[in-house]
Amino acid sequence: MGKLLRLCLQHPLFVGPSFMATKKCVKISNKLYGNLHHKNGPENAFRHALWNYLIAKKCYRWRPKTEKILFWTAAITHLHELFSPNSELAKAMDLHNNKVGRELFLANMDKEIAEVVLLLEEMTLASQKVTELGEIRQYGTKLIHIVEV
Repeated sequence: MGKLLRLCLQHPLFVGPSFMATKKCVKISNKLYGNLHHKNGPENAFRHALWNYLIAKKCYRWRPKTEKILFWTAAITHLHELFSPNSELAKAMDLHNNKVGRELFLANMDKEIAEVVLLLEEMTLASQKVTELGEIRQYGTKLIHIVEV
């Protein structure tokens, strides 16, 4: 918990926008996928990528410094994974999909959120199933999942 507090104190302007981004992400994910986004299927991949995209997008409005935004977004979402009781494969999957969301932000900073949601829905349909840690690296900027729902 000390790491989280320290991170938030170092970047106080990003705490509020990140909270709002998290709420918006859950709302969109619930609307599109119901409870499926809480499992480790393609819908979960969507949620993680959208979450990172939204945190970066909302924080960028407060401080348009891309490097700082990406550092914050990676750090805060990585801390979330450290506190989660997931398996190593599930954590690696989430971290991969988080990174996809940050890369999506870089490539689509100027787009409306609705446009990016549509893009992510398409990417979700193409999400790749992985069964081992070693497979993850080969998927680059594609979403990945570990269970079929």
